[in-house]
Amino acid sequence: MREAVAADLPCLARIHAASFHRGWGVDELERLLSGQAARAHVVARGTGEPLGLVVSHLVVPEAEILTIAIAPAARGKGMGRLLLTHHLQRLAGLGVTASHLEVEAGNGPAVKLYRGLGYGEVGRRKGYYAGPGGSGDALVMRLDF
Repeated sequence: MREAVAADLPCLARIHAASFHRGWGVDELERLLSGQAARAHVVARGTGEPLGLVVSHLVVPEAEILTIAIAPAARGKGMGRLLLTHHLQRLAGLGVTASHLEVEAGNGPAVKLYRGLGYGEVGRRKGYYAGPGGSGDALVMRLDF
């Protein structure tokens, strides 16, 4: 686990594109990560090549998880849990005491991950996510630590 750096951006954009209906490109990631309130971490191979990323926006004492994505070949191996746990620990070290996020209600693996880490549902946005198969609700979740 390490902080994301500019050299990671092309790989992170590919991971994000493989993970979401509308993935973020290199330019979007670069703009986002250049902000002082942004924090991003990656889980990487021994070679340094990223396998996943998590990005948050901080307004201490809170942080919003903007995205978390794991490369398709690396999914189901606990990397998301390791990455998010590491990220939350680093945020706590910066004075963050609460984290919130949105997740598509139908994304079972992600919902299970967040609940397993202690996030609880605090709201629901009906029909928030549009996709090829229709729309899906967004769960708004929060973790106090």
